Amino acid sequence: MRQRTFGRHQAARGFTLLEMLAVIVLIGIIGAVVVTQVGKNVDKGKYGAGKAQLTTLSQKVENYALDNGSPPQQLQDLVVKPANAHNWQGPYAKESELKDPWGHDFGYKVPGDHGAFDLIFYGQDGKPGGDGYNADVGNWQ
Repeated sequence: MRQRTFGRHQAARGFTLLEMLAVIVLIGIIGAVVVTQVGKNVDKGKYGAGKAQLTTLSQKVENYALDNGSPPQQLQDLVVKPANAHNWQGPYAKESELKDPWGHDFGYKVPGDHGAFDLIFYGQDGKPGGDGYNADVGNWQ
């Protein structure tokens, strides 16, 4: 006859509801911290890309000016030939290059206050003025 021994082999025990909730809360907290940090890095990357795009677009405006004698009256003239551009060698830019990484238009003024033209990246908010990632950057800086 076989004897039963109690206590030697206990059945596998599962997680309690309280333990499960504690794990879920911890995962939520860690997730919130990670998302916050990633969000900051995305904004930093877009701001840097916008400044680089400003420099590239400024060079394209200068190329247009070299070919046609003066900067374009509007940035759209880099994409589509205007009637008064007799030596137009474009397109100088793609339509998508006329928008910053957040989808806002670049500021453009001819003649500029700082040179033949002013090209302005308005930052994350797309409006003049601001600090941090909302700060404006011009082609003269």
